[in-house]
Amino acid sequence: MQRTGRNRRWIRTWCVSLLAVWATSLQAQDQLDAQVLERVAAQHQTGVGLAQRLWGLAELGYQEVESAETLRSYLQRNGFAIRGSVADIPTAFVATAGSGRPVVGILAEFDALPGLSQAAIPERSPLVEGGPGHACGHHLFGSASATAGVAVAQWLKASGRRGTVRVYGTPAEEGGSGKVYMARAGLFDDVDAVLHWHPGSRNDASPSSSTANISGRFTFHGVAAHAAAAPDRGRSALDGVEAMNFMVNLLREHVPSNSRIHYVITHGGEAPNIVPERAQVYYYVRHPDVTTVKGLFERVVDTARAAAVGTGTAMEFEVMHGNYPVLPNETLARKVYANMQALGGVRYDAEERRFAEQIRTTLVGRLPDIASASAVQPFEIRQNMGSTDVGDVSWLVPTVGFYTATWVPGTAAHSWQAVAAGGMGIGHKGMLLAARVLSVTAADLYRDPALLAAAKRELLRRQGPNFRYEALLGNREPPLDYRR
Repeated sequence: MQRTGRNRRWIRTWCVSLLAVWATSLQAQDQLDAQVLERVAAQHQTGVGLAQRLWGLAELGYQEVESAETLRSYLQRNGFAIRGSVADIPTAFVATAGSGRPVVGILAEFDALPGLSQAAIPERSPLVEGGPGHACGHHLFGSASATAGVAVAQWLKASGRRGTVRVYGTPAEEGGSGKVYMARAGLFDDVDAVLHWHPGSRNDASPSSSTANISGRFTFHGVAAHAAAAPDRGRSALDGVEAMNFMVNLLREHVPSNSRIHYVITHGGEAPNIVPERAQVYYYVRHPDVTTVKGLFERVVDTARAAAVGTGTAMEFEVMHGNYPVLPNETLARKVYANMQALGGVRYDAEERRFAEQIRTTLVGRLPDIASASAVQPFEIRQNMGSTDVGDVSWLVPTVGFYTATWVPGTAAHSWQAVAAGGMGIGHKGMLLAARVLSVTAADLYRDPALLAAAKRELLRRQGPNFRYEALLGNREPPLDYRR
């Protein structure tokens, strides 16, 4: 009986000691998180200045010379070593701080969209008529990622932890596939995990996939002639474009229902009384599966070939970009979700609420409540129909992303309303939340090697046993003039 009593006392003592160690560990973790968050907060006003600088520049894909320099200079001033012009892209860069493993990458985008210039007011008012604007919020993306990178680097140094943080300056996400060229160049080969985020109209950390995407420009060459006096001597390049478009529109009935095909005629001729000698159409083809999207794009190419034969014209096409679908990593997504829940959403002050209410009068469809910006969406696996060059990175490295409410709830991406909110306090508050989530999640990865190992196992399982990465855009060089 005495031995049994001693055993019980020993077990109680052991349990109390274990609980004390566990409590001390949690307290230390909370303290480390607080240290990271303090450093994010210290960078926030600088981050707002960076974001507003990028918002005002609104540079298009592969033309983001000043935007890239703005972020590079900020990172360099804060102790990062800079590799510029990587992957044969003048505006792409890799900024590195710290040393040793693990290596955590943070993606930073900064390109704008054409034709969406807008003042930071709740009514349509272009700053430059027909000029570009940050309608996808990449100015906020680039700034939050850079400031989070600096906060993490400072935390690593102060805590004495080994580890490397890299901020990847990734240009031309909007149709230019900047990250694909960077992935193809091996710039992510030694990275243990990649974090990214995106501006949005809600706070959402659910693991979601996207569609694979191949785009191409189809140029038809005909024979010019007087459209009234000698039409028989001409061969219309525009007829070739229109014949192609007609056949593709017939094709839509015979493709998988979750496919997407869109086009725009970029050149249709010079004058109605001249048989067009040159015409061009630009196509996007999307599907969640890489193999399927390859086959769909080839069918679109076949319609172009047939159109050229039928109209007596010549046709050439150029693959402009190609993206893999995002490969979700649920292991990392659950960690991000827990962090976002702990940090909470975005709360408006009175002025921001008035702005949001005015913006809502310009939106269409069923709109969520303005207060939903303060909530975090439920965790669930989703399939999005958009595309992003983050997809290629996610097939090579465990990758996780999330959205924060930088726009008024119900706002669509690629809209003037997104530009407007992104240029004022609503966008800046969502950006701060993103920087906080990025930073505490990076700290978790440095502290928890088991989390990284589990994320890597999930990546390998989702890749499948015979996976071999081949960029969908082939061996082409970056299309540095695609927005000119």
